[in-house]
Amino acid sequence: MPTPTTPVAPPGGSGPGSRRAGFRPDIEGLRAVAVLGVLAFHAAVPGLTGGFVGVDVFFVISGYLITGLLLREAVTTGRIRLGEFFSRRARRLLPSAAVVLGAVALAGAWLTVPLRRTELEYDVVAAALSTANWRFVQQQTDYLAAGHDQSPLLHFWSLAVEEQFYVFWAPLLAGFVYAAAGAARRGRAVRSAVTVFTAVLALGAFVLSLRWTGDSVSLAYLGTPSRVWQFGVGALLALLPWHLLRGPRPLRLLSGWAGAGALLWCMAEYNASTPYPGYAALVPTLATAAIILAGTPDRSADGSADGPDGPDAHGVGRLLAGRAPRAIGRLSYTLYLWHWPVLVLAEARLGPLDWTAKAALTVAAVLPALATMRWVEQPLRHSRTVSELPRRGLSVGVSAVAIPVVLALVMGTTTLRLLGPAAPVDVKGLPPGAAEGPHLLSREGTPLRSGPVMPSPVQARKDFPPDGACEVAPPVTSSPRCLFGAADSPDRMVLLGDSHAGQWFSPMLALAAERGWALQELVKQGCPLPELSVVNPQLGRTYHECDTWRADALARITKGPKPRLVVISSLNRYTDDQRLLARGWERTLKPLRALGVPIVYLEDTPVPGKDIPACVSGHTADPEACAFARSTAQWPDPLARRIAAGRLPGVRAVSVNPVLCPPEGADCPAVLDRILLYRDDAHLTDVAAVVLTPRLERLLSEAGALAGGTGAAAGADGWTRVLHDDFEGPAGARPSADRWKYDIGTCYPGCPAPQWGTGEIETMTDSADNVRLDGKGALEIVPTRRDGKWYSGRIESRRADFAPPPGGVMRIEASIALPDVTGPAAAGYWPAFWTLGAKLRDGYTGWPSVGELDIMESVNGRDTFFGSMHCGIADGGPCEEPVGLTSGPQPCPGCRTGFHSYAVEVDLTPGAEEVRWYLDGRIHHRVGAARMDAGTWDRAVHHGLFLILNVAMGGKLPAADGLTAGPGTEPGHPMRVEHVTVSTREGTIRS
Repeated sequence: MPTPTTPVAPPGGSGPGSRRAGFRPDIEGLRAVAVLGVLAFHAAVPGLTGGFVGVDVFFVISGYLITGLLLREAVTTGRIRLGEFFSRRARRLLPSAAVVLGAVALAGAWLTVPLRRTELEYDVVAAALSTANWRFVQQQTDYLAAGHDQSPLLHFWSLAVEEQFYVFWAPLLAGFVYAAAGAARRGRAVRSAVTVFTAVLALGAFVLSLRWTGDSVSLAYLGTPSRVWQFGVGALLALLPWHLLRGPRPLRLLSGWAGAGALLWCMAEYNASTPYPGYAALVPTLATAAIILAGTPDRSADGSADGPDGPDAHGVGRLLAGRAPRAIGRLSYTLYLWHWPVLVLAEARLGPLDWTAKAALTVAAVLPALATMRWVEQPLRHSRTVSELPRRGLSVGVSAVAIPVVLALVMGTTTLRLLGPAAPVDVKGLPPGAAEGPHLLSREGTPLRSGPVMPSPVQARKDFPPDGACEVAPPVTSSPRCLFGAADSPDRMVLLGDSHAGQWFSPMLALAAERGWALQELVKQGCPLPELSVVNPQLGRTYHECDTWRADALARITKGPKPRLVVISSLNRYTDDQRLLARGWERTLKPLRALGVPIVYLEDTPVPGKDIPACVSGHTADPEACAFARSTAQWPDPLARRIAAGRLPGVRAVSVNPVLCPPEGADCPAVLDRILLYRDDAHLTDVAAVVLTPRLERLLSEAGALAGGTGAAAGADGWTRVLHDDFEGPAGARPSADRWKYDIGTCYPGCPAPQWGTGEIETMTDSADNVRLDGKGALEIVPTRRDGKWYSGRIESRRADFAPPPGGVMRIEASIALPDVTGPAAAGYWPAFWTLGAKLRDGYTGWPSVGELDIMESVNGRDTFFGSMHCGIADGGPCEEPVGLTSGPQPCPGCRTGFHSYAVEVDLTPGAEEVRWYLDGRIHHRVGAARMDAGTWDRAVHHGLFLILNVAMGGKLPAADGLTAGPGTEPGHPMRVEHVTVSTREGTIRS
């Protein structure tokens, strides 16, 4: 279907500019209507979203005038002089086009970035050789070529269609004339034979257009065969004896005005969602035919004019034949040639423009259009020297083709040298990626050196995963076998989704091969993995092939050998309807979850929304200029939220976005540690995916998905680690940004509960003064005092999906040394290790019903601690709020001077669900499901959790113990955390 940037056909036509036999002033004015609609459409003028129908007008006009011209020559001279015909076409069309092509080639060197410049020079060559439409068909039907900027020469597709029509049509008619040379009534024989052939050809081309509109909108819109029927309609207007149809005058008037009305209606009502050309193209095509017929004068049988010279006084032709429409019609060809490059190159330099600016630029394009018509087009058309001999006109045409081709080749070769080699990157020589932390590449070993980005922009453009034909194209409905690595292994990993899943092929193959597994890739371009109905831009219609492929892929997984792991991923912006998306995911995940194997959702990566390699090619010294806004690059992810809330047991979510788009700052980088991250406007380069392999291995291992990964395999006792952090790192460093996030200030966003809801007096910071690694394998959270104000640290786990497996147990444990301070100096100290229900993060409201498990709390430097469960309602209820179901003070005389293990287990054994608290492996508190109603228990326990470590100062709990922070309270005593571990176990554990 047409889009707001789909250029349409030029008014190349064949009509002469001076009055002579066959000249139609109303058709010259009709060209003005068509080109103004096209220009308004390209300028995005409101209310003219269907201006692209100008293409139909121009094609019908061309078919009518060219056929009439050739037919008159055949009838009057008995032959068609092809040399003369092509000479006229060459000097009429090609020189003006050559001027524009040359100007674009030169302007592109100044206004476009190097990578875009090389592609532009290829466009110049294709446009000069009249094959532009097929180049753009290939680009627009290739899903992997999507995401590039618009070409300033995209509008040359329709000039190529017209030139191809001329090359085909003129020799064909000449052949009919030659075959009829001996016929007694040559004119009638030629007309009859050509009419029958044209009618059959037009009908066949129309059927083909309908089929292609349903299968590939780009091929239907840009392809010559699917447009032939519109030339054929124009040809039939010239071939059939319309001059003999002497219907009543009002009928002719009505025909013309009805055609004009239908044409304007199309321009106003059609839009980018109109399946085009298809049946919709019938309306503007037949409307144009009606306007031409209404102005057709009575003619004698030999085709010479013998009717009235001018249009009917009351017909639409009278309006079209006015001075202004005819002036615009004469300018229409060169204006069409110039306006699109002006718009595209201006946006390449200035960025996206609104419709008013585009309209102003379109008006400004009149100046070069007038100059080209005045000093190039008209002198060559009317030159007696050039027109005297056909070979001279043909020589002009050959020169008009050769000059821009040579210019483009010179410019393109120069730019390719500037961009460097395009050979693929050797991924074996890439620097090692970091498994954790804020950096993409490991800082161990050889230090990073400055240098060019990897891959280079020209390499990035082709840096696809090496999975061959396994990322299937839109028309395909079933994936090939696509087994990689240890293909004969009974163990296999499945990579399932769209191209945003396919971008992870290389790291998944590496992880599978390391374990001796097979990797099965089931990936389809542009096909949402959640069950959604979408329109595919390459096909231009509802993506039925996606639905068929998805069903087939799920059936193959569920009916085939049981996989060890299923990794799923998908673009997260097929719809902005969050409920619809959530339902679509539920339908897709249902058969996968029934398998009972680990399912990992790899969250969608940032979508830049602009051509990153092209941008970087123009900013090699400062790739930071190609950064893009986080707010538009990352959309809300309902699936990730549901997984985090524990609503989809058996499904885990992992994300590399904290390193691809660090939480600090409003922008996401295009280049990180010299690695060019994106190959287009949405997909990672294969190089970026490869260096992310160690990070993915850690994330998948922590999610319990990779047997053989660190901490992933179940031990002899059946426990499987899903998180472990031993806080290794240099002194003063931050804790892992992949695992932890900071709470800042005195409350959550929106401040639903000031002072964190507990009356604390500190301000939480992300400063190393308050939260840091000690360089000896421990995390320190340190309260400080400055200018009489208290500051401290509070961190949360990034993951909020920690939950027991169905019917199983989850254990959360930390080795902690409490702040080594007691007595009056410890007044107000409140260290804590605790959890909250994931749903709280949706708006930071809903406490205490979302559930809170306090694994360890201690106040005022006492040699005691306690554990608690909060749930139900804020005052009273089954959890006796606000105190909660607490263990009461538990003695722990050595907890300030050494590390001790504090743990909680959430046990979902059917019929015996409970929560248990431990100190150094000894149970000191437990709360069973029988303690409260089922609804309260469910809301408190049956979901995901996130972890919190903090040291508060002051507040309700220290005050209830009899002390609060004051002048005698000593700052600087840290709570130290040696490790935090979350583990799960299938089945039942009872103590």
